[in-house]
Amino acid sequence: MGGGLALAIAADFPDLVKKIIVVDALPCLMVITNPHFISSGNCSGMINQIVSMNEDQFAHMLKMNAAGLTINPSKFEEIIKWGMDSDRETYAKIVCDFSNTDLREQIRNITVPSLIILEPHFRNIESPIKEQYKNLSTAQIIYANKGLHFVMFDDKEWFINEVREFIKEE
Repeated sequence: MGGGLALAIAADFPDLVKKIIVVDALPCLMVITNPHFISSGNCSGMINQIVSMNEDQFAHMLKMNAAGLTINPSKFEEIIKWGMDSDRETYAKIVCDFSNTDLREQIRNITVPSLIILEPHFRNIESPIKEQYKNLSTAQIIYANKGLHFVMFDDKEWFINEVREFIKEE
């Protein structure tokens, strides 16, 4: 969600940032599974479902999600704790907002250098990824060598090196 936020801020306030780094985020995630996706903004059912879960149900959902976020099992508990420590309604609304975000046109306003770091799986759908980022002329898209969404956990040395090199570039 941080990558989407970085894209939105850089697009809405192009003079505010000097560079952005987007980690495993797309301008419109939902287009990957639905090429005809149109943001509705309405996901009150999902919000109500998440908010009405008891602690055990919510923890179970977070556990299931964590397994798809990192190949590093030692990080599962940390990821689950982040969710459990969050305000449940805010969490649900953010998931809703992220599911309804489409920044594909808006990113044309971004003029700063932009490093897009993606998990290795996205190499398999490189053409749709490039299509999503086609309006971001400054995009430098790279793929991690291993891991899932939290590439900073799964390919830590590579990740740190790429970030350092991008920050050093003028």
